[in-house]
Amino acid sequence: LPKGRWFAKLFCSISGFLFPSQHLDDDTVSGSNWITENNDQPSLSQTTKITRKPYCGYEQQTLSKREQVEQESLLAAIQWPKPPDDKIAFLQSTDPVHSDFVIVKPRGFFKVGDQLEVLVRMKDFQGKPKQYGGDYLQARIHSPLLKAGATGRIVDCHNGLYKVFFTLLWPGEVKVSVTLVHPSEAIQVLLRLREERPDRVYFKSSFKSGRYSETTECNVCLPGDLPVCNFTDLYTGEPWFCYKPRKLSCASRISHAKGGYQKGLLTHEESLFFQSDVNIKRPILSSGPDAVIVKPRAFTAEDPTVSPSGYYYEDHWRPRTHWIHHFNKSDDISKCLQGKVIHLFGDSTIRQWFEYLTSVVPDLVEFNLGSPKNVGPFMSVDLKHNILLKFRCHGPPIRFTTVFSSELRYIANELNGIVGGRNTVVAITIWSHFSTFPVEVYIRRLRNIRRSVIQLLDRSPKTLIIIRTANVQELGPEVSLFNSDWYSLQLDSVMRKMFSGIAVHFVDAWEMSLAHYLPHNLHPKEVIVRNQIDAFLSYVCPLQT
Repeated sequence: LPKGRWFAKLFCSISGFLFPSQHLDDDTVSGSNWITENNDQPSLSQTTKITRKPYCGYEQQTLSKREQVEQESLLAAIQWPKPPDDKIAFLQSTDPVHSDFVIVKPRGFFKVGDQLEVLVRMKDFQGKPKQYGGDYLQARIHSPLLKAGATGRIVDCHNGLYKVFFTLLWPGEVKVSVTLVHPSEAIQVLLRLREERPDRVYFKSSFKSGRYSETTECNVCLPGDLPVCNFTDLYTGEPWFCYKPRKLSCASRISHAKGGYQKGLLTHEESLFFQSDVNIKRPILSSGPDAVIVKPRAFTAEDPTVSPSGYYYEDHWRPRTHWIHHFNKSDDISKCLQGKVIHLFGDSTIRQWFEYLTSVVPDLVEFNLGSPKNVGPFMSVDLKHNILLKFRCHGPPIRFTTVFSSELRYIANELNGIVGGRNTVVAITIWSHFSTFPVEVYIRRLRNIRRSVIQLLDRSPKTLIIIRTANVQELGPEVSLFNSDWYSLQLDSVMRKMFSGIAVHFVDAWEMSLAHYLPHNLHPKEVIVRNQIDAFLSYVCPLQT
């Protein structure tokens, strides 16, 4: 085991004996963003073993041996600990009110750069300590008066205890916040839905000839023996099907749209695990002090492998691995983007970048392409500074209102049509619309995009490619079943692994949304988007240090 994980494993082993302690004093250990510690390889009793059901969205893939090995490795990396019993009664599930956390060495002497350790102790609704892990937690440190915040690294000890590690990055009073996003019992429901009910979001297409029109259901895969229109992409092999209209031909398709969300997905017992004021994104309080005082220390050495990737201070994001410039004036943005062609590909969260840049740069004027509102494609031009900014949504599955069939494009194909060069900037985000599907569907999409990214960099090495990660969002009982942060976390983990070692840059929208004081939102507020844009532009126009 790596040294950090060895210490974390040791701490998890001894934490059970220390559980009754109000405040703990132990040597510092480290962990990763979210790791589970028990054995070197989690056994099937600790980790969810997925029983696959036939689902043509991924079953029909033909993978090379290398692709198969990678896919199996990715799926293994995101396996999640499961309860010892498939059916846990609600009263035996995790209760954030009875659970608590304690700060290790709460009265210790802390300086900027030190590690802060927190032990989270989970209990059920009867006040009994939980004996297994698998809960999904989020944790951050923050100083409200300084508008400062950072995320923590969480270790699951598989025994109802969790260790959270924070790097103290600014002086002053620093508070700890821990949130139960979903109890472990709810995660098992989310897993079941992902594997068994990928149809819980459905899509539709309109077909038209003259005055006659029909609408049919569409998806990555359609059940039953009804005739279908096969709209599988010829270049990427991305599958997409619609039930064939009764009278019209498949060639008469004119649009794609979100159909709706299936209801009645849960049993009564399962629904108890998804209650807004009970066990969805509820705070876990400290049984003692919830803050520490941090003294200043002049230090410059940073370990880029250590989480978090950055932090907020005075509402400005500060990455830990590189310098960032804050583009507070529109002139600064114009100068940075002068002579550039910027392609934005993805969903509505990167459309926010298009909207922000178009609104704050006076000379950047949007052209009316006749596109549906919020759907695109969109284009803005700055003739004075020779800037071209474009947005296009990714191909299906995409839950937009109405997209013209002619505008359904796959990112991989669009990348293949870009010449590239030092004045070409590409930004990509793709995650939210894949949360209802088996992960293999997402892996295939990323594999196609990655191939095109590598080809673009091969023919034009100076092309700048940036990936915007997923972000956290507000959750309720219904949204959790379709777009839970847990689904997003899993997809984001896969994306980061698949693009590691490739010459792309990341804007860590995940930490930037989780570390901020504003309520979580699928579409983060402008102050967060502004910081994302600062991070994006700092790659385009890096500071000379």
